[in-house]
Amino acid sequence: MRHDWKGFDDQGALRFETEAHTTELVKADAVLLALGGASWPKLGATGLWQSALRDKAIAITPLTASNVGVKVAWSEYFTSRFAGHPLKRLIVSCGVQRAVGEAIVTQQGIEGGAIYALGPALRESITRSGHAMLSLDLRRDVSETDLISRLTKPRGKKSLSTFLASAAGLDPVSIALLRETFFLRNEKLPEDPQALARIIKACEIKVHGMSGLDRAISTAGGIQRDEFDSHLMIKKMPGVFVAGEMIDWDAPTGGYLMQACFSTSVAAAQGIVEFVEKSRG
Repeated sequence: MRHDWKGFDDQGALRFETEAHTTELVKADAVLLALGGASWPKLGATGLWQSALRDKAIAITPLTASNVGVKVAWSEYFTSRFAGHPLKRLIVSCGVQRAVGEAIVTQQGIEGGAIYALGPALRESITRSGHAMLSLDLRRDVSETDLISRLTKPRGKKSLSTFLASAAGLDPVSIALLRETFFLRNEKLPEDPQALARIIKACEIKVHGMSGLDRAISTAGGIQRDEFDSHLMIKKMPGVFVAGEMIDWDAPTGGYLMQACFSTSVAAAQGIVEFVEKSRG
């Protein structure tokens, strides 16, 4: 405790800096590195371990934000009224990738489980084109044909928003989102039943970036898989094992991420036992 790991010395010993700013060297039979990624760095996950391993010629894919919200250039009016409001029962798509779940409008854009699941596809599109397109099915339980039928009914004196609420069953934030996407394109929300049904089933949002590591639940990237064996031991550093988010992967959020960290730790621990027993003859 209260020792900062500063990497390895030339003989492979662990180098620690103490509170008194002195250096201590520790030579171990085996080492398990489980230092995490670089998300929420103010809580300690800084990813500074990367430099210590790169010094040993270990290939590392740069750490990037994963399971994180995306940035959308909302209007001030939209964020002032609807930031923090949930969008429920969605089907969200990016290209051919799709996810079912919920999301929430934020000051910077949109986030939530359905968005996190599309993280790799969104990152790839933003890297390639500078932006990505999200498509939201706002009424996943109603077909487009059924929506057209509902929206074809006489509107009477109802405003378009009131009509969308009663006929299409949309909540206020979904209606506002439809209006916002057209406002951002300097266009007016159509009133034709077929056009309305089509955009309710595929409300397109232009994403111009991903939120940063300071807000990410986890990170993608890490030690490349060719660098360690089936027991998670670094090939160039016999006796040094890795686990969890240090490994180059992009895990789903929540329990999946935690389970995978636990599982890689068990696999590495089993590898350590085998390595030490073999070393001791």
